Amino acid sequence: MKLHRLLLCLIALSFGLCALGSRAQQPVTFPSGDSTGQGLLYLPHGAGPHPALVVVHEWWGLNDWIKHEAAGYAAQGYVTLAVDLYHGRVATTMELAHELSRGLPQDQGVRDLTSAVDWLAKRSDVNPQRIGAVGWCMGGGYAIQLAVASPTLRAVAVNYGALPTDKAALERIHATVLGNFGGQDMGIPPASVHAFAEAMRGLGKPVDVKIYPDAGHAFENPNNKGGYRPADAADALSRIDRFLAAELKQ
Repeated sequence: MKLHRLLLCLIALSFGLCALGSRAQQPVTFPSGDSTGQGLLYLPHGAGPHPALVVVHEWWGLNDWIKHEAAGYAAQGYVTLAVDLYHGRVATTMELAHELSRGLPQDQGVRDLTSAVDWLAKRSDVNPQRIGAVGWCMGGGYAIQLAVASPTLRAVAVNYGALPTDKAALERIHATVLGNFGGQDMGIPPASVHAFAEAMRGLGKPVDVKIYPDAGHAFENPNNKGGYRPADAADALSRIDRFLAAELKQ
């Protein structure tokens, strides 16, 4: 199933399409504290209520790859909100990506994401008891921080994102956690992944992590020249599909 979706996304890229099996992307804004959050909304067919998904981008920003991933999840039946933490800015160089990520206060990023969950929960086409999140790289770290901050989040998929270590933070996670990591990732080494998983299990929290021995950071991103691992990426994305279906679909 996942391989089929990857092929569809490649076809979509070649034709410049924004959605497959879902309605076209819609720019949206939502209240976020005393400011405004923003993102792109992708709707599945049918009136719902549907499960919903918050998609969190890498340090590059809300670029075409993240948009197509979001469209793919909508095609699978999720009301999908790809949150734009950079408010319209997208990096094409590592220097700018570093600047944008460093310039984003963590509390603001988490506030935008928790506000996105609240906004989705109030929609008539969303089942508020079945909202999850998925993120990559910086977005993976923010996705697990969202699980800490939002007790109603049901499931979170973390792809090579920084993991919390504080016991008090882990105790606040009520979502089931899936993680995909690279064994050659110097920023998030296997030891830290194992420590996180063991701490979660020690608290009785459901967690499933997998480490791909020959993969480094960002191995799922086809734009990662030299670091993309197609077979590992397909397996990781299939794990996410199965996980979200089991946790969020009735």
